[in-house]
Amino acid sequence: MAGGGTRAAGAEVRAVDDHGVAVGLDGLVDGSGYWSRKGVLAGIERTGRYLDGTWEPGGPQDGPGTAGEGSWTRFMGRLGAVALRAAVEPTREERRRRLLALLEIWADSPFAEPRAGRIRTGLVRVADGDPVAVRDERGAAVAVGWAPGGLRTFVDLRTGEAEPPSLGTIEEVAGVPRGGWGSAGQVRRLVDLARERGPVPWDLDAVAALRDGTGMGRAAASFALAGMLTAGYLPRLDDRERKIHGLKVAEIEDGVREPGRMATLDRLDLAADVLPEDPAELWEPHGMRAVAQRLAQAWRERYGRRTVVPPRTFDAVLDLHLPLLSAGRFCAAFTDHDRIPGLGSDLDTWIRTSDFRPFPTADGWSLVEFQETLRTVVPHLFQVYAELPAGDPVRAGAPGLVRALLERLDHPGLLLDAGHLSPTAGRTVADVQDRFGSRPYAGPEPLDVASLDDGLTVVVDGTVDRRGDRSQPELYFRPAFYCDDDRSRTLRAARSGSRYDPDVELVEWLRGPVCARLVERLDDPTLPSGSYETHPAHSAPEVLEQVVTALGVDDDAAALYLQLLTLWAPSDRNIRTWNGWKAARHQKAAAVLVERGLVVEDKRPRAGRGLFLPGEWIHAAKPYHPMEAWKADLLGVRRSSNGRLDNPLPLPARTLPELFAHAWASVVEGRGPSA
Repeated sequence: MAGGGTRAAGAEVRAVDDHGVAVGLDGLVDGSGYWSRKGVLAGIERTGRYLDGTWEPGGPQDGPGTAGEGSWTRFMGRLGAVALRAAVEPTREERRRRLLALLEIWADSPFAEPRAGRIRTGLVRVADGDPVAVRDERGAAVAVGWAPGGLRTFVDLRTGEAEPPSLGTIEEVAGVPRGGWGSAGQVRRLVDLARERGPVPWDLDAVAALRDGTGMGRAAASFALAGMLTAGYLPRLDDRERKIHGLKVAEIEDGVREPGRMATLDRLDLAADVLPEDPAELWEPHGMRAVAQRLAQAWRERYGRRTVVPPRTFDAVLDLHLPLLSAGRFCAAFTDHDRIPGLGSDLDTWIRTSDFRPFPTADGWSLVEFQETLRTVVPHLFQVYAELPAGDPVRAGAPGLVRALLERLDHPGLLLDAGHLSPTAGRTVADVQDRFGSRPYAGPEPLDVASLDDGLTVVVDGTVDRRGDRSQPELYFRPAFYCDDDRSRTLRAARSGSRYDPDVELVEWLRGPVCARLVERLDDPTLPSGSYETHPAHSAPEVLEQVVTALGVDDDAAALYLQLLTLWAPSDRNIRTWNGWKAARHQKAAAVLVERGLVVEDKRPRAGRGLFLPGEWIHAAKPYHPMEAWKADLLGVRRSSNGRLDNPLPLPARTLPELFAHAWASVVEGRGPSA
């Protein structure tokens, strides 16, 4: 059988071009570049046959052939994740054929039902020229991929009591999970049923059950139920797949990001045992709902259950086009902040050297999670306060989240990013010893560049690139010691101020009076449940009465005028949501403002409304909002170099009652919008 090809498991398997297996397995294996090569199915099939003694290579260096980089060995005991993806309707047909071929090969291999102590995987150090596969009366071992440090991943099989032969010095070894879904019989039955009956019909009620059972967003729940909870797989959804999932493009893009940094093994473990013992149950009317229940249980055991937020809240967060967090993770920061890494307990950090630049780090991903939360939540806290109704779980969680952030910032062991040293201050650490002293930074890991540490600020020399140019020194600071003292003023004066979302400004705002007043408004129980603070009748009735009296209009027209003066996105849809108006009531109020010459009617791209303040209009590209120049000045929105509003909204300087009052005072004082 030397040099034999794929086992004759069936006509479907023989006809498959396994070059496309890489895409079908995307997210369930590592090293996607290796998986793009041909011979994947043959490599897995021949490895199994070599181990059980039914295939013989042509020579000592002619092993069974590799499949990807070898991470397919993790399928042992976890094949349910692959089988789920192969069975369900959203999977594209050409991918399904390859996955079913893989499953058929797997069912005929020793990997399908590994007995305790008989089969294992690990890392082995193989010398140049050593064979990549060995076999004798004790068993067999095969090198199936590459690993860092000159190691090879291997799988071996023991036939008796003695240890199997080895390819070299074994550095690491592990058994494979036993039990659970994936016996040879189960796999064969699922393959036969999928080919006879077609894919398992999709069930949107099952998706809803998974969402409700976990707190995931609808898109992430749909992807998880399809075995597709991975960033690499989803961007290649076609129109048919999107239609089956019932998702908009924005939801898909967000759902891809929701799992965060879930590793390949995490995805395999999550879905390893969610399929029914008898695969035929999948095709029963509630088959997928049972899968959803088991998947939800597996999710809760690993990650807990997030608070389920109303669909309108989730959609409102989607509209923010968050750059760092998915909508689900953003909402969870407000509703379940005690379970967010870096928010539930203090962070101890230190500075680590890298080829790119020195950077603060902590155990695991906790500091990254904390910084992503800080840099996303604070710039969008005003939208949560203003555009979600009283009683909404995300809005209600905002004060607790702010308090948790403030507690973490008070921990002396936390280091955050303060940007680059300004070129006017100096170009190396040595240039600023007169400002920051001469004591170097002392952390648990030695730095290979010069540094200074005055207790608040750490200054670290930049890295040298291939041309020999050194980047500007990096600045880091301990927010626990940041205040209105000489050290803090020195830091502020030395910063370049050019980095996007610098942590210094976020810390200042969180500890400042505007944030305190905003939290006070969020804690105020007098706002009726379901009402919005963007409606001046609820948040600024005194200002509303002044407008009514001064303009001689009714409450509705006065409220609409204040909203057009102050709110960054007063689209028709938003106004009707915030005010609880039907279209006719909105149109009646608008007609009054047009008749008085207070606004102009027009059609403008991406405005979502037909009424505008007189004067210049400034365009913006997504995700930023176009608006009147007068309002941009009022809100402090900066124009970009091309004259557009392609910049984030600044951190707020006023609460909504204050903003309504300030805008109206400008009008009264003759500084209102004019043509």
